[in-house]
Parts: sequence; structure tokens; C-alpha cells
Amino acid sequence: MELTQGLHRSARLRPDSIATVDGTRTRNWRQVRADVACLAALFRANGITVGDRIAVLAHNSDHFFDCYFACFWAGAIIVPLNTRLSVAELAFQLSDVGASLLLVGDGFAAQAEGLASELPGLAMLALDEAGGSLRARAAALAPIKDAARADQDIAGIFYTGGTTGRPKGVMLTHRNLVSVASNLIMMIGFDESCINLHAAPMFHLADIGLFSVTMVAGTHVFAPRLDAASLLPLAARHRVTHLFTVPAVIDQIARSGHAALDLGALRMLGYGGSPMPQATYERVRATLPDIQLIQGFGMTEMPSLTFLLPRHHQTEDKLRSVGIPGYGYDARVVDANGRELPRGQTGEIVGRGPCVMAGYWNRPAETAEALRGGWMHSQDAGYMDEDGFLYITDRLKDMIVSGAENIYSIEVENALGLHPAIRECAVIGVPDDRWGERVHAIIVPNKGMAVDDASIAAHLEGRLARYKWPKSLELRETPLPRSPIGKILKADLRKPHWAGRDRQV
Repeated sequence: MELTQGLHRSARLRPDSIATVDGTRTRNWRQVRADVACLAALFRANGITVGDRIAVLAHNSDHFFDCYFACFWAGAIIVPLNTRLSVAELAFQLSDVGASLLLVGDGFAAQAEGLASELPGLAMLALDEAGGSLRARAAALAPIKDAARADQDIAGIFYTGGTTGRPKGVMLTHRNLVSVASNLIMMIGFDESCINLHAAPMFHLADIGLFSVTMVAGTHVFAPRLDAASLLPLAARHRVTHLFTVPAVIDQIARSGHAALDLGALRMLGYGGSPMPQATYERVRATLPDIQLIQGFGMTEMPSLTFLLPRHHQTEDKLRSVGIPGYGYDARVVDANGRELPRGQTGEIVGRGPCVMAGYWNRPAETAEALRGGWMHSQDAGYMDEDGFLYITDRLKDMIVSGAENIYSIEVENALGLHPAIRECAVIGVPDDRWGERVHAIIVPNKGMAVDDASIAAHLEGRLARYKWPKSLELRETPLPRSPIGKILKADLRKPHWAGRDRQV
């Protein structure tokens, strides 16, 4: 299982077919393969050797696409960085992973300047997506031979949060990513006729179509921004057939005035990261009745474990589920001792199969804990019905999913705890009609001191990415409820916010 194999196949079978469309730039599969081989040569010329880590901080583009495959071609490991992180957060991840090179896209000059100060030894190259200078420099070099990394070789390290408040690097192999991409091909029915719009950010595993569409020699169209206003004109102009994003953006699409646009080629909307609200589903059915829907459920450590297929969206009782396991994957609901529970009983969702990560970068103890017993422990609570469909009912960990972003409460609490006016605080996820959940901070101020939105914003500036900031505050004069051992009882804090909801997210 080798990720560059899909690129070789496409260049052999459909060399003159359109491979990538980015603004006014259009390339065929022969050109893409040549550009990737030369970019890999440029990496080698900059000292990159097999196993080195190359980080990318960029918006969606055909240049970012080339970076993925050129990393694999050179035998390196790609580390896609969340574009919304602060300089301090980016510096931690770059240092933690030991990145040898950072590729910086347009619009990130300020972050690059800050990182140069934080990590003076880190080599950087500007992608210059508008001018294409890096591609031009690479074209002057002789292409190198594909390193043919495959199977258990690490392909990428994707950072996710953790209960310690420090992000963890999830190591995904070529086998992991080819397995997930192959499942998407089977579940969705991707073929060479597909034209996929990259609406999800390319640093995120929600954009796994990056590999699936390449494997079937389809066409990639790149969207720089994640909003309906920019996505739909692109979809109409390029006759897009598949678009994958998050429920919040699908809701924008359903609400937007798209009647004047020709979306007749659009066959499927895919989503993940959070459940789709019933109101959004009904809106899509009313405004885009011919569009099929598919949901993928997983986590960075275990991408796309289950799928809720288009036909399942037609059945009201299954619509509340996250679907059935993919081909070659297995899912169970277990008790605290790892024993499988009877259907209908709630426990922890665990999974296994070729989609499960190799482990956490430089964190053997946490890897062993997550993969104990040969299963990836999701820390998501749920149950399985008699037909084998999984349902999520709550989280065992205090993670907040806002849109498709994972926000870890302890990380926010650690930052808030440094505020001089805050005595104690707890961060929880509360319902949000647009994003599924929002970050809500419950704060007990120090006596005689004031806390408000403005002071919180001033305090968090530079400490945390803005999407992690609390969107609502609740001030209390009495101490937060705690267990006998002093742990804050977050379940008690969440309960009034989620009361009466059919689904706890």
C-alpha cells in the first residue's frame, strides 16, 4: 500500500486528463507527476532525507497537493499544520515533531516571521502560490526516483489534542491512508468521472479525498475558503460532482440563494466532524432533493471507521446513527474492562483495522493506553443497534467539536487559568445551532475582581487560536461542584445545557 502508486497509475492510464484545477491553473496527470518528482528533488536538494519531517502551513491549493505527494516521493513524512493556530501553538508542534523544513503558503508571512524568532534553526521555503516560484525552482532540477515508501512506513503526522492539554502527533502509515481512501472509493463509488471540490481544509483528514480521487484518476478542484459563497460558484463553474465538508457549511449551502447556479453535476455532499442537525437535513432535502448524502465517523487516530451511506439517510431511525463499519474494519461497544456489551447497551466505542494509527509520536505510554487489547479506544460513548449501526450518545473525554474542529477543554482551561482575575474555571461544550457545539466557560472570579469578554479576549490573544476561545461566559460566585477527590463535575455543569436534547454531542 503506497500512496504514490495512485499518482503513477493516473499518469499511466489518463495522462492527458485534467488532474488539478486551481484558479486559472489547470494541469493533466502527466504534468502533475512530473511536478511532484521535481519538487521531491528540491526537497532533497534542501537536505531532506528519508524519514525527515516536512511541515506545511498553507491554505488549500494545487501547491499543497504537490507537497503531499512530493513528501512521499522523497521518502519524507508530511506534517500538515492547522492554519488557525497561534505562533506559540505552531512552534510547539514543529519542535515536538522535529521538523526539518517548513513550507509556508501565501498569507502566512507573519506566522513565518514569528516562527523564525521562536525556532531560529528551522529551514523554511515559501510556496508562493500566486507566483508559483517554488514550482519554477523545482522544474529546473532533474526529477528523482520515487522512494517507494509503503505499508508500515509513516506517511504523515497529524496533530490532535490530548487530556494533558498538549497536542499529540498521530502517526498514520501509507497502509492507514490507502485503506481509508480505498474504503471511500468503495463506499462512494468514486471513478475517473468524479470532479471533487476540496472544501475541507487540506491540513485536516476530512480531506481524505485527496488520495481517493488520485487513486481513480479523477479531477481535483481547490477551494481556498470554507464557505458557501465561494464553494457554490466553483462547483457550478467546474461541474463538480462531489463536495465534502462539515454540517455547518452544508447548512449554509442549503440556505444560500443558489437557484441561479447550475449545480446539475453535483451528485454527493459528504460530511463529518459533527452530526448533522435534523433541521439542516430537512433543508438540504427541500432545496437539493437530488443530492445524495454520506457521513463518515472517525477520529485522527482512526479515520473514517464508519459510514452512513446515502440509502441510510432515507431511514429516519438510522439518520441519528454514524453508520456501519467500513470494509475490513471492526467496531464494538465495550465496558470498562474491554468486554463487548449487548446491543443497545451504552459503553465505549472501540475500533480496529488497517485504519488505526501506528501510534503517537514519541509517546509510547499514551500509545499503549489508546491501543490496549488490540483496539483503538475512542473515548466516545455510544451503543450499537441490532443491525450493527453505531450511535454516539456522549463523550468519555472532555472534547468539544465545533464545526469540524476538535477543541480540548483542558487546553483552554490552562490558558484561562493564567488570567489574574480567575479563581477557577471549567470549559464545556454547549449546544450551538450553527456549529453543533460552542466553547462555554464557567468562571469563578477572584473576590473583588471583574472578568468580561474583553478581558478574556485580551488575555487569550497570542496564547490560543481564536476558534478555541470561549464563545460564551457564565460567571459564578460559588465554587464549582467537585467530586470527593477534587475533580470538577463537568457532567453536572453540562446537564442543564443539554436537557431535553435527543442527542448528546
